[in-house]
Amino acid sequence: MNILFFLHPKAELAFIYDYHTVRQAMEIMEHYKYSCVPILNKEGKYVGTITEGDLLWGLKDSHTLDIRQAENLSVMKFERRHDYLPVSIEADMEDLVKRAMEQNFVPVEDDQHFFIGIVTRRDIIGYLNDKVKGSGDKNGD
Repeated sequence: MNILFFLHPKAELAFIYDYHTVRQAMEIMEHYKYSCVPILNKEGKYVGTITEGDLLWGLKDSHTLDIRQAENLSVMKFERRHDYLPVSIEADMEDLVKRAMEQNFVPVEDDQHFFIGIVTRRDIIGYLNDKVKGSGDKNGD
């Protein structure tokens, strides 16, 4: 199965840039109702993932609970618990499933390592569920 079948393209996603502030990241995540988003650099390459928890713990650790002060804090200054590992556009289904077992989504990069989108765990599970149902029907189940 081609990974493009599952791809949610970058143009349809919420993400932040590594130069964004904590407040900008929080506003983007709130607007799109995402609990985590990819972080890209200025060139459009994937550099990591930031979660609501990362922001919350970072604000706590910085002793900054005032939203105005969050306008001056870079998201890159905050420790991230877990950066989602990307896959290449050439990845096979097995690689995709392995990553999705540990991540809510899998960032996808092209052959030049530019971020081109994500594949969600939900889409992968749906595909596998359909495959299981399809094989069950063939066996008379």
